[in-house]
Amino acid sequence: MFRKCKPILFLIIVTAAIFAIGHFQVIGYFLNRGDVRGLNEYIEWENQMILDNPDYDDLKILVDISVKKLYLLNGKELIKEYTIASGKLDSPSPLGSWKITNKARWGSAFGTRWMGLNVPWGSYGIHGTNKPDSIGYDASAGCIRMHNKDVEDLYQYVKHGTPVAIINGEFGPFGYGLDTIRPGDFGSDVYEVQRRLQVLGYYQIDYLDGKYGPHMENALYQFQKDNGLPKNPNISYETYKALGVVLME
Repeated sequence: MFRKCKPILFLIIVTAAIFAIGHFQVIGYFLNRGDVRGLNEYIEWENQMILDNPDYDDLKILVDISVKKLYLLNGKELIKEYTIASGKLDSPSPLGSWKITNKARWGSAFGTRWMGLNVPWGSYGIHGTNKPDSIGYDASAGCIRMHNKDVEDLYQYVKHGTPVAIINGEFGPFGYGLDTIRPGDFGSDVYEVQRRLQVLGYYQIDYLDGKYGPHMENALYQFQKDNGLPKNPNISYETYKALGVVLME
């Protein structure tokens, strides 16, 4: 299933801080060190980036894993197109509709820029790389990788709250196929099953986290009972079908 996007090597403290909670933690890092000059330079740089961002009315990002492309759109107008690397088969990128929640200037394995996503089951983002040969392939631990020059260009346009849709062909959150979902699993498919159970009135929790825990299991059992299905904690074809999930070629 889906895993967190983690660096191979331990990064410097400020990088770890940004990864944890973003911009405000970086400020705390500089303050704890008493590095007023560094803090002022960071804030000045961030403010300038905000001022330099071109202002579009309906900016959004579409990432299509199947063709390894990231499209920057203003409404239906294509502004830019970039080649990306996506998650490996055992750590795929999070399919679904997300938003940019933090931006930062990074280094090392994450290249020169980071744009974090609000994926509820792990830490994922769009970032640069120190492995440019990986671009165009399934190579990451789930994040969307870009050439540093491309991620720097994209960074100029993207704001906090910019919508990001990640797809893998035409099957939405099931773009990797209908894998059997088991308790403890997490990812886009779990998130979508939670959403469908919620719409049907079985999963009575406002916040969907994409993690298969006890609340989801109890909701599943009630759904199976009401639909004449045998009680089974694992979600496979028959339960998918009853939920209206059928992939057609």
